[in-house]
Amino acid sequence: MQLYNKLSAKEREALIDEAGEDRLTLSFYAYAKIGNPHLFRNHLFIAWDQMDVLGRIYVAHEGINAQLSVPATRFEEFKEFIDNIYFLEGVRLNIAIEHDAKAFLKLKVKVRKKIVADGLNDATFDVTNKGVHVDALKFNELISDPNTVLVDMRNHYESEIGHFQGAITPDVDTFRDSLPIIENDLKEHKEDKNLVMYCTGGIRCEKASAYYKHKGFKNVYQLEGGIIEYARQVENQKLENKFIGKNFVFDHRRAEQISEEVIAHCHQCGKPCDKHVNCANEACHLLFIQCEECAEKMNNCCSKDCMEIAALPYEEQKALRKGKGNSNKIFKKGRSEVLKYKS
Repeated sequence: MQLYNKLSAKEREALIDEAGEDRLTLSFYAYAKIGNPHLFRNHLFIAWDQMDVLGRIYVAHEGINAQLSVPATRFEEFKEFIDNIYFLEGVRLNIAIEHDAKAFLKLKVKVRKKIVADGLNDATFDVTNKGVHVDALKFNELISDPNTVLVDMRNHYESEIGHFQGAITPDVDTFRDSLPIIENDLKEHKEDKNLVMYCTGGIRCEKASAYYKHKGFKNVYQLEGGIIEYARQVENQKLENKFIGKNFVFDHRRAEQISEEVIAHCHQCGKPCDKHVNCANEACHLLFIQCEECAEKMNNCCSKDCMEIAALPYEEQKALRKGKGNSNKIFKKGRSEVLKYKS
């Protein structure tokens, strides 16, 4: 019985090319009490591996957080499977507005302590006492109200390439960093303002809205389905789009185009650009914004030092990495002293 992925990314990529089939990129989450996350994890892997599902899934005692790629021809089979899991029946699926057959190249189902690393002690507040969920139409109304404070619950490298007009975008590296900062900055408006929050697909706002209600905020709202569902509703209902730029996503696509505006800049030359890349030096792998001209000039690297290493034969690069831990640049997305226009 196979319980783990056995194909490399390159092998899987070749199979996808050979199949030539459309795939759907989607995500979903659910908070639920899972008694044995390891058993549930194995159940998911066995079933989804047989359906040729790929993606990154986190399972914990508190629920599931899934980002997936499903063959279009097997979507109904996939939907039937999750509907037969009692706490996933009818769960909202955030289907991407832009699909890429190679959004994911492996199936990874991992057991974690939490499905989102929020740093919160759930025993200290009622996690079920969440904010009011609003659709795109109501969201647009709320954020047009001068009595509303709109907060982006994502990280700096996400909001850098796209966000809602007028939103507060905390300059943070992680979700857990943003929670106390936002609370402190808005502490004078706990009773007199609408606190409206949003994130990519909604999961970060689920816990955050309950946390802020616990902290005394009276009027807390969250965008149902996040930016992904907002973009879909705006298109289907012909609503005014108040999101500018791209929506950062955590797969090989890196982003979805929501509007035509380019609001970010190349981290190396400062020209308008909103394309995230990873440094070609695998020992670095820094995520940063790089325009095509700089990519050619820098050989897809973030610095001259990385260019020199990336130019070495692959076996020499491996030898240099041997015995060393991952560079902390991997975790400091979009921040480095070598980037002239972002540090």
